[in-house]
Amino acid sequence: MVLLRFLMETYILGIESSCDDTAAAIICNDVICSNVTAGQEVHKNFGGVVPELASRAHQQNIIPVVDTAIQKANISKKQLSAIAFTRGPGLLGSLLVGTSFAKAMALGLNIPLIEVNHLHAHIMAHFIRNDAHTNPIPKFPFLCLTVSGGHTQIVLVHEPFNMEVIGQTIDDAAGETFDKAAKIMGLPYPGGPVIDELAKQGDGQRFGFAKPVISGLNFSFSGLKTAILYFLRDQLKIDPEFILKNKADLAASIQQTIIDILLQKLVTASNSTGIREIAIAGGVSANSGLRTALLAGQLHHQWNVFIPSLSYSTDNAAMIAIAGYYKFLKGEFSNQQVAPYARSS
Repeated sequence: MVLLRFLMETYILGIESSCDDTAAAIICNDVICSNVTAGQEVHKNFGGVVPELASRAHQQNIIPVVDTAIQKANISKKQLSAIAFTRGPGLLGSLLVGTSFAKAMALGLNIPLIEVNHLHAHIMAHFIRNDAHTNPIPKFPFLCLTVSGGHTQIVLVHEPFNMEVIGQTIDDAAGETFDKAAKIMGLPYPGGPVIDELAKQGDGQRFGFAKPVISGLNFSFSGLKTAILYFLRDQLKIDPEFILKNKADLAASIQQTIIDILLQKLVTASNSTGIREIAIAGGVSANSGLRTALLAGQLHHQWNVFIPSLSYSTDNAAMIAIAGYYKFLKGEFSNQQVAPYARSS
């Protein structure tokens, strides 16, 4: 099978539709050829993703997005070796659109169908190459802090598809906390990137928020969300313009607290396992403060740190394609009866 990799060009079409981004990518072996994403502006009017509107937008976007990805890769659909798609977890209506399209296209082309776990794919993004030259990639085993709007996990990665969750949130995710804090402050959706930009101009030590005391490697963010809500409520009673006057410092302090919680657990995981190969993945891995803190940890803790490019941090189809490629090498294919799932254990 390894010899086969070098004897042929394997083109995988990756399709991602787990939330509100319709994405398609083409990968040749492990080298990316195209990576196309169509966002959905409609959700900004509601301050969050509306599942029914998301699935309808996917139906409108998926054909042009896939067609554009194939054209940008400068291949024909007949050259595709397989189609990989996000089976879950995610919004069920959105996943149904991507799953149905992938099944129909694979059936029409008579090529294999490959299901991919969205969270596994975020981690596998570290193995995408942008050209024929070898990119630095983590050595097995490595630890991956996977942080997004719906998930916060520390994953021990033994092999490409042998991953063990050794720590996770017991309630809310870090990304959800960013968005909720932004909403409380009256910032536009999605709030995480807005807080990140504001934090660059603020003092992260200005306001202190209590950090939860959770045993082991698990996280908790529900208490922090409540603390932010009550703190701002009390301050606004004293000064109705408190948020407006302290917006940058508030954003920086909230961001610093979340990063401190994440890094504290990651340091504990590294020390307990003895692993110094450290990676991050997921939408929150695009946060500049988290990236800076991780690079600082590289020097302080003697870590070998791997940070995905911004285009592979948020939801994208390139990560689905690379995960599909590794499954293709192992011959792990799905059938036409496969159905999407909203949650995974």
